[in-house]
Amino acid sequence: MSKLQSIFEKLASTQAEFLRSADAIGTRQWLQQAKPDCWSAGEVVGHLCDVERGVRGYADRLIRKAPMPIPIYKRLHFPLALVESRVLKRKVPAIVTPSTELGDKETMLAQLRGVRERTLAFLQETQHRDLSAYGRRHPFLGRLNFYRWFAFIAAHEIRHKANVGNWAKSTKRCSKFVEVRGLASFTGSLEDCSFLRLVRPSPANKARK
Repeated sequence: MSKLQSIFEKLASTQAEFLRSADAIGTRQWLQQAKPDCWSAGEVVGHLCDVERGVRGYADRLIRKAPMPIPIYKRLHFPLALVESRVLKRKVPAIVTPSTELGDKETMLAQLRGVRERTLAFLQETQHRDLSAYGRRHPFLGRLNFYRWFAFIAAHEIRHKANVGNWAKSTKRCSKFVEVRGLASFTGSLEDCSFLRLVRPSPANKARK
């Protein structure tokens, strides 16, 4: 399998996995934060769009010029497995410019799919060029050539799939707790579920069981 074909398949499979995780989150919870210091699912999707759009845009601009020779020691970098594993938590680097407007679930997921389609189209259009001759330094990993940058996009999506997956599991647990407690009319946020243990079903709800 060629390097480019491997990247194509990785980009397709990781987005399919991410979308399956995102499907488990309800539209009402889409922009809710599970905790004050955590992103909502909508913010995660916006971040993924920003990063992928930024990588593709920079690559498109850079390959219009002749590649610059890079010494071997400057090509060293940490493995992309560190991105997927979430061993180290990182803040969003300054080079990522927030540009994706938050919106409803279906609109944002359609936007994410559209960004990926444009990335795949770019790789298809440049398949006869050697993108390994071009690159950019990642704030943490080191210098990556553009084949590795596009592989990074897939690894980055896997990393944030865990965010969305955990959010979806927490939402499911919250919904189950509400159902068991007989709180069918509960409309609070996921964060409010930590306090629901103090609530007891009303006599009317008990009678219906």
